[in-house]
Amino acid sequence: MSTDEDAGTGTGDAATADSPRTSETSATDPGTGDAARPLPKRRVLLLALIAPLVLALDVVTKIVAVDALEHEPPVELFGGLLYLSLLRNPGAAWGMAEGATVILALIACGVVGFIIWIARRLRSVGWAIGLGLVLGGALGNLSDRIFRAPGPLRGHVVDFLSIVEPYGTFFPVFNVADSAISVGGVVIVLMAMLQRDYDGTRIEKKPARKAA
Repeated sequence: MSTDEDAGTGTGDAATADSPRTSETSATDPGTGDAARPLPKRRVLLLALIAPLVLALDVVTKIVAVDALEHEPPVELFGGLLYLSLLRNPGAAWGMAEGATVILALIACGVVGFIIWIARRLRSVGWAIGLGLVLGGALGNLSDRIFRAPGPLRGHVVDFLSIVEPYGTFFPVFNVADSAISVGGVVIVLMAMLQRDYDGTRIEKKPARKAA
């Protein structure tokens, strides 16, 4: 009788000893460990650093371009690889959607507002860089549409960079803001392809269910 009780006690002790291991394993299991991991640091400061730098660079280069290139012939650089050629663009980046200046200005306002709203939950370095570039570029071109002629929300954006050809015949004339928006967009697409969300989490694909 005592032997059976001892055996039962031993079995219970073994089960008790195994239970912490089971819970420890489940806490670190790759499939369920994301919920237990601490969230990454907020990256609002990184976005807040990149966006003003892009905006300042865009504004300064446009001021210099207008001052130096107004009523002047294009300036050839790097053996004709790049030209400085002043152009006032009523359309979107890369010279698209001309004639829709007011609509483009309102869209830019919406983009800026959305990025500012989402910034409080931003925890990914890649997303912070991408959104910071897009925000700075959007603010740069939006400032032209608000403050430049012919009037608020109808202002023409200053473009001055032309590749290979001086007047944008090979590729549309652009500016620093356009470049920042494009690079930022590429970074955001890359983060999405890597399944990295803006809040620092990884987007896991659900396994396909087998047909019954």
